[in-house]
Amino acid sequence: MKLNVFETNGEKLEKKVDFSKEVFGIEPNEHTMYLAVKAEMANMRQGTSKTKTRGDSRGGGAKPWKQKGRGTARSGSRRSPIWVGGGRAFGPVPHLYTTKLPKKVKRLARRSALSQKFSEKAVLVVNDLNLKEPKTQALTGILSNLGLTGKKLTILVNEVTENVYLAVRNIPNVYVVAADHASTYEIMDCEILVIEKSAVKTMNEILK
Repeated sequence: MKLNVFETNGEKLEKKVDFSKEVFGIEPNEHTMYLAVKAEMANMRQGTSKTKTRGDSRGGGAKPWKQKGRGTARSGSRRSPIWVGGGRAFGPVPHLYTTKLPKKVKRLARRSALSQKFSEKAVLVVNDLNLKEPKTQALTGILSNLGLTGKKLTILVNEVTENVYLAVRNIPNVYVVAADHASTYEIMDCEILVIEKSAVKTMNEILK
């Protein structure tokens, strides 16, 4: 399994890069991809939502009226949930949404996502993405040369340098991720998966 390698100026190189069949050529397992994406999105939740219960609301110390004799319902607090200004009954409380998956399931999900992108011909290999200056204009020029302007991209690099990080953060729908830390969600959540040549070797090794 081989793909052409492109320079940042859009020129196609003669040499091609090898993709491991064990990583980019398997039958995608949709269920593991679903589990991985679900877990990753759950782990991104802060879990800090909270409302005040009747115990948290200010006031309510005195009984509003006597227990009997008024012909109305008995009441013990002005902060009852059925009153305006009262506490919330059964409201959200802070808790963790963390979900853990077995390592083998996460690895299979990543390999499945990569294989699906490869089969859809949505993978493009760039020789080297190191920028001399942290300028967004330099990176947008590279994307223009490769015909990727306006597309939603995930760029996998061997190492996220400071120049690349600073250059990409102002471009909408373009994300740079270190190849050895790329998640299933990041791989799937793009139109084109752009991979640096050195990052292909890294992914072949760690996911084989």
